[in-house]
Amino acid sequence: MSYNRREFLQQLGFGALQLGVISAIPASVWASSLQYGQLPRSSPDEQGMTAKGIMDFANAVETDKLNLHSLMILRQGKVVAEGWWAPYAPDLKHTLYSLSKSFTSTAIGLAVAEGKLTVEDKVVSFFPNDKPATISPNLAAMRVKDLLTMSTGHDKDSTPALRGGPDKNWVKSFLAQPVEHTPGTFFVYNSGATYMLSAIIQKLTGNTLLEYLKPRLFQPLAIEDMDWETDPNGINTGGWGLRVKTEDIAKFGQLYLQKGEWNGKRILPAAWVEEATRSHIQSKGGARPAEENDWLQGYGYQFWRCRNDGYRGDGAYGQYCIVLPKEDLVIAITSETSNMQAILDHVWNHILKSVKITRVSEDKDVLAGLQKKLTTLNLPLTPGKPDGTLAAKLNGKSFKIADNELKISKVSFEFAKGWCLFRLKDDAGEHLIVNGIGGWKIGMTDLSTLPLKLVLTPVPGEIKSKIAGNGAWIDDNTFEMTWRFIETAHYETVTCRFEGDNVQVSFKRSLAILGNTKDPRPVLNGKMLT
Repeated sequence: MSYNRREFLQQLGFGALQLGVISAIPASVWASSLQYGQLPRSSPDEQGMTAKGIMDFANAVETDKLNLHSLMILRQGKVVAEGWWAPYAPDLKHTLYSLSKSFTSTAIGLAVAEGKLTVEDKVVSFFPNDKPATISPNLAAMRVKDLLTMSTGHDKDSTPALRGGPDKNWVKSFLAQPVEHTPGTFFVYNSGATYMLSAIIQKLTGNTLLEYLKPRLFQPLAIEDMDWETDPNGINTGGWGLRVKTEDIAKFGQLYLQKGEWNGKRILPAAWVEEATRSHIQSKGGARPAEENDWLQGYGYQFWRCRNDGYRGDGAYGQYCIVLPKEDLVIAITSETSNMQAILDHVWNHILKSVKITRVSEDKDVLAGLQKKLTTLNLPLTPGKPDGTLAAKLNGKSFKIADNELKISKVSFEFAKGWCLFRLKDDAGEHLIVNGIGGWKIGMTDLSTLPLKLVLTPVPGEIKSKIAGNGAWIDDNTFEMTWRFIETAHYETVTCRFEGDNVQVSFKRSLAILGNTKDPRPVLNGKMLT
């Protein structure tokens, strides 16, 4: 993609304007009118919660550097607090990772209610053309219920065999895996099992999981603009890959809290909600003893049980839909953290403890402090100086990049007050990233997000991604950029080190930063073009 200067300036203006709008949106619109599909708003004190507890939660997750992207708290069906850490924003979708599983389970519940299947149906019965020549007794015994409860009988997660196997038919690959245990008796977290639920929906209805859910779940809840990643044959991945907004996560949790009713209409049978959210099998995970571990409270139909008699859908790196029926409380969170238990600990220690039986008499200054906090949340900018002694020398300069496996051939820089324009040319064309200096610049990019993701499955038809860029001079010879792909959970840093007429460009994705591992992409070496 190539840009002329006018197009660039238009994008820069759009980015600056959008960020201004985002930062001006009240994080808890306690007294404003609602837009179509929005949940009703209230204040914490009116719904029996203390603003201080919510403030303490926000401060605690920032102190622990848990990299939250969004928070929404519902009490008694009303939003009492909401906030987005810029550059994340209310109108952006967010990767859910395994929180997608709870939506897949819901599709099965809807299909059961429509009489399309039962949870006792055998998995092989749906795929006569994909089953192996020899069917083991354990495979023959595997039920839909065993897929739902992660008790398929596999000794390990089947997902790597599906994604990395030579056969692009993931259903066939799943059915070919050995089933070492009697189904229903052995828990192992298995995203491949959830994928099979998606494949069953598509087999039975002729619609993808996403298409099936649109009129039955998403439209009644006014959830729009969602998408879902697919396997090589166009089957939604099921166990991961759904993207919706934070408020959509909250709506989903509220639907379950209300036993499947929405605006007086039955969406999902109450009996299914009860069955899906109770413990069916002892779960595994976490490093702490059971009384302190939210992964050892039991597993339902693609829902985890929690401490404090709650349940949740959750996804890798801290995507949460937490439902606490006794407290009439729903909490939606998106983030990118390596310590998911820490987020839950802060939920219990601060948000849960802020719930009172009756209306709270709250100091107006405390409420105002919470409001200010939630409307000014920000993720850290690239640390460093806004100005560098080399900026003038590099302005408008291009560097020819030595041959590399990324097929990047040229990079260039343009510096001005408050921003840096970075261009990267590869075999697909020229890509442009606008980086704010001292703030974020929002734009679009056709750079692929796949290298940043945990699972390398695509969103059908996605060519461009929303991106927020920021840069700073981390020393006299090094300019570093942070690129947040703001409809994913992920970001990357791009470090440019200059020495004479040479540049070294290195990439580090956020998953490598979290795991303290090396990014697999090579360091690029370039020489200035005269």
